[in-house]
Amino acid sequence: MREFIVEADGGSRGNPGPAGYGTVVRDAVTGEPLTEAAEYLGVATNNVAEYRGLVAGLRAAHALDPAAMVHVRMDSKLVIEQMSGRWKIKHPDMKPLATEARSIFPPEQVTYEWIPREQNKYADRLANEAMDAGSRGEQWSPSDSAVAAGSRAAGAAPVPQNAAPPSERRPATPDEQHVSTPGWGSAPDLGAPATFVLLRHGETPLTPQKRFSGSGGTNPSLSAAGREQAHRTAEALARRGTIQAVIASPLTRTRETAATVATRLGLDVTIEDGLRETDFGAWEGLTFGEVRDRYPDDLNAWLADPEAHPTGGGESFAETATRIAATRDKLVAAHAGRTVLLVSHVTPIKTFVRLALGAPPESLFRMELSAASLSAVAYYADGNASVRLFNDTSHLRP
Repeated sequence: MREFIVEADGGSRGNPGPAGYGTVVRDAVTGEPLTEAAEYLGVATNNVAEYRGLVAGLRAAHALDPAAMVHVRMDSKLVIEQMSGRWKIKHPDMKPLATEARSIFPPEQVTYEWIPREQNKYADRLANEAMDAGSRGEQWSPSDSAVAAGSRAAGAAPVPQNAAPPSERRPATPDEQHVSTPGWGSAPDLGAPATFVLLRHGETPLTPQKRFSGSGGTNPSLSAAGREQAHRTAEALARRGTIQAVIASPLTRTRETAATVATRLGLDVTIEDGLRETDFGAWEGLTFGEVRDRYPDDLNAWLADPEAHPTGGGESFAETATRIAATRDKLVAAHAGRTVLLVSHVTPIKTFVRLALGAPPESLFRMELSAASLSAVAYYADGNASVRLFNDTSHLRP
């Protein structure tokens, strides 16, 4: 029985924008390229182009030998997870393409593997060649030496000559199945971390006024500006394409932000009470200056001692930290090796970062966290954490 490796990729210059795909079929034992294909698609999204590349690669492999075993390698986490059956396919443009891909070979003949983009250079080159040809009003055609020159000439990472064919490889472990994308990636010797991308909710009417807004107040909704921030964030995360789950605080502003992002990503939202904001007691809805004028002694104690409570029996920073640590441990255990978006609030997100750094409680007052900002922390199997990003708002710029 013959065994092939299909490497496929797709891209869109605009998402949606001018799009194309590229794919190469290799001999699974030698790594030698056997055939390649690419096509300019006109205006389409990245995901559609990636699926079209998958379909073309499977059809090319089928034309070589319909009885072959096929191992698909792509850098699209979305396509690999959906075709492997681990993620639902919700977008109407993806469903027929996935159905078409599944119809080419019997399912028992095809396996799927996510690979880093740097290992998918051959297919990426073909996709860009197709888009370049389309921009000139031409159809893509293979270069005279592309397949004959093999993967090294094309700049792809070659398959080792002594690599076991797909049918002889052991099943991937959970860590290997859920490798994080570069940028929020993993240290290779520790396996894939649980990576939490921490999104503060968008603005509410209280945000520009810098009023205390915790879990014990009026529970405001997003303002018009906050809704726009949520949409911009959703588009940025869709372009990055690494989020595998969305979890949100139960408060209205986080639910609304999470729903906007999850809809764009084709994911569901899970509510986690542990991600709620601190309860600021009688300070809810007040500015810092108003609290200082009305409750000066309580405020001074709160600023000096993480065990101190806001006036009226709110939640101390120490209590918030205990809650966040417990939530962190629960979510890390549930999402090992995955990249998860946590939509939360100022104090919880700062606390995630503080705990990851091993910083003292007073460091909370030395962090600036903007509305709809992104931060990221990776948690490894040995118990260590790595802060990858903090207070990034570049996605909010026009």
